Formats: sequence, C-alpha cells, structure tokens
Amino acid sequence: MATQQTPYYELYRRSSIGMALTDALDDLISEGRIAPQLAMKILTNFDRHVTEVLADKVKPNLTFKGNLDTYRFCDEVWTFLIKKVTFKFQAPGGSVPPVTTDKIKIVSCNSKRPGEV
Repeated sequence: MATQQTPYYELYRRSSIGMALTDALDDLISEGRIAPQLAMKILTNFDRHVTEVLADKVKPNLTFKGNLDTYRFCDEVWTFLIKKVTFKFQAPGGSVPPVTTDKIKIVSCNSKRPGEV
C-alpha cells in the first residue's frame, strides 16, 4: 500500500548545504554506491527536515526597507525584486549595524501544507 507524502518546496536544495548534499549524492551514484532512487528519497527528506526545522526553531527578527522594482505571483509563489535595500536586525543582546545592498530577490511560498487550514 502506497502512502501519500506531503510535498515540500525544493527551495533549500540551492542553498550551500543543499548543493553540497546534491554533489555528494551525485558522486555516490556515479561510483555505483547508491541507487538514484535512494538519492531522491534523501533529497525529499532533506526538503522536509529543513522546512520543519526552520519553521520550529528559527525566530526571525529582521526588518528591511527598499524600492520595489518588480513583483509577480505565479503558481502560489510570490517573487519580489527590490533595489536599494537596507536590512535592520534586532539581536537579543544588543544592536547590530544595518546592512545595505543594491538589489535582492525574495521568493515567498505558502507555509501551509496542503490540506492545512
């Protein structure tokens, strides 16, 4: 009997740790040490665990201000391109100097799992 698995976004696969995991899995597949199906299962578990840990353990304390250049909404995903952005961090033990950048791209996905209210 097949079990229905909740799909998770694959956004974190392009992070530095996600890319390192993907490279390691590719090496193992090319050496014949694991099957491609196992690598896909590992990546699916990675997607799930990173999403859950970030939702449960990370408490964001950040504000930003900038000039909205472009925005779009497609397939339940918002994309914002912002120019001249200043980030302000609220650290629990004191102040952190603001960080400025010329432009940033923010991708925002629904945090609710399918079927959640």
